[in-house]
Amino acid sequence: MKLESINIEEAINKIKRLLKKEQALSPALVASIEVILLVVSLLVNRLNLNSKNSSKPPSSDPNREKNKKSAGKRKPGGQKGHNGTTLKKIEDPDRIENLKVDCSKLPQGKFKDIGYESRQIIDIDISRIVTEYRAQILEDENGKKHVAEFPKGVSRPVQYSTNVKVHSVYMSQFQLVPYNRVEDMFFDQMKIPISSGTIYNFNKDAYHRLEMFETIVKSKLIHSDLIHVDETGINIDGKRLWLHSTSNDLWTLFYPHERRGCIAIDAMGVIPEFNGVLCHDHWKPYFNYDCEHSLCNAHHLRELERAFEQDNQQWAKKIKALLTEIKQAVNDAGGYLSPKASAAYRKKYRSILDSAQTECPPPDESQRKGSRGRLKRSKSRNLLERLIDFEKETLRFMDDPNVPFTNNQGENDIRMTKVQQKISGCFRSKKGAAMFCRIRSYLSTCRKHGMRASAALRLLFEDKLPDFIS
Repeated sequence: MKLESINIEEAINKIKRLLKKEQALSPALVASIEVILLVVSLLVNRLNLNSKNSSKPPSSDPNREKNKKSAGKRKPGGQKGHNGTTLKKIEDPDRIENLKVDCSKLPQGKFKDIGYESRQIIDIDISRIVTEYRAQILEDENGKKHVAEFPKGVSRPVQYSTNVKVHSVYMSQFQLVPYNRVEDMFFDQMKIPISSGTIYNFNKDAYHRLEMFETIVKSKLIHSDLIHVDETGINIDGKRLWLHSTSNDLWTLFYPHERRGCIAIDAMGVIPEFNGVLCHDHWKPYFNYDCEHSLCNAHHLRELERAFEQDNQQWAKKIKALLTEIKQAVNDAGGYLSPKASAAYRKKYRSILDSAQTECPPPDESQRKGSRGRLKRSKSRNLLERLIDFEKETLRFMDDPNVPFTNNQGENDIRMTKVQQKISGCFRSKKGAAMFCRIRSYLSTCRKHGMRASAALRLLFEDKLPDFIS
């Protein structure tokens, strides 16, 4: 444990040795100094945390330097053989303007028309389009009126179209633009006076239309071979709640709840009925469910980095290198190892952790003050015991081709929630959070199946669901 060039751990140990020699000091003073030393240790540990040895994002790293690429021999731009994309002409332009030659600028002589040279400008036209339906009214001899039928969905004297609803929900729920800015955009760009309340109602409408989708996606996740789970804190009107994520490479389900543990997991209704492999970051409540488990090794690598940097645990450096080596071997082997190779790596894994017992021993039971409870352990010791006790879950990726090395899928799916919180700060109500979760679940699922968000929302407001949802 160092801060710049100062060895804090060595200094603290020296103070502790001196305190033991000073018999004249009062117990109160000794206790006060020990508390101060503890606080110093905690603060130094926090100062030394970064994105490589903890779950902190890279943007929080002090004096962060971007890795500069070394100058290569190739010239800038596309290389030979590269299939690039270039702006191409549209075959059926919306508007054609014919340009005539100014004959007054031509020399004397006879000329004939042999064609034209074309150039195109691709532009946008953001405008309001108002369609007025005028239903014919016929009156018979008895004075009874007969009115022509309006198109389906046209039920009010004035109403917004499906396109307005799609664009509103797209901006607020997919692009995460706050309601008041969506309101400004509609009025500034299209002269449509849409209110924040109307935007909320559009989102509420989409939420109710997706009730069947939520039932289907739960069933898909329950019957899948592997799901990723994660949870993150969200702010609802100043109160801390939790957003839970359950997903795989094709399906996504988000769910908000006041609790983080089993009560919320049960309410979500997926994991209690799931029998496949549950990939997570060792949040203990997940182990209460009767299914196979796989632990996120990205978390392990960061914790091992911290154990080596701050606690000087050499075993941590070795096991980190071994996990990285196994990951590469699995990739080279096509997704899983042969039983022989797996057994060899497992033997190395156990050997390193067995030797670590000497370097990072358990707490001295003779220091126990009572008969109950578990003696406090250091972070490095807790990590060591976890890697020993959960060897099967840590190394499952070696033998099962469906199990990845990390829980990145779950973390990637939940990342946009943090973006939403950064932009808007909080949800105004639990209902708003529930609407966000269900709509984002739908849009994330559609994106995984290759469907764009705007197309997915248009189907939704046309009372349809994509073909893959059945």
